[in-house]
Amino acid sequence: QVQLKESGGGLVQAGGSLRLSCAVSGRTFSVYAMGWFRQASGKERVFVAAISWNGGTTYYGDSVKGRFTISRDNAKNTVYLQMNSLKPEDTAVYYCAGRYGRAILTTNQEYTDWGQGAQVTVSS
Repeated sequence: QVQLKESGGGLVQAGGSLRLSCAVSGRTFSVYAMGWFRQASGKERVFVAAISWNGGTTYYGDSVKGRFTISRDNAKNTVYLQMNSLKPEDTAVYYCAGRYGRAILTTNQEYTDWGQGAQVTVSS
């Protein structure tokens, strides 16, 4: 059974940085598309970033382009989300998601596996 576990969340001041990690177990990670989503209190879960199975292709939501970077280390079965120039509106629970396959996926419905979420709070 596949498991995804996020880490690295926390409280940071506006303009600061955080790096989220998502460790995957129980799945052949090298053929596994990954993504990050976030859900602010009282709002829907929205797409943040996605990366293809080999890391060759990445895609970002408009609100994080130029500030966030998604990457993966297939040897460590881990995907990362480096978040720079954080803003208060980035405050949310961040979820990593995965699905077996080589495509890059950008919607909630396309992913089959989810982590439990990590809280990121950006103070002004």
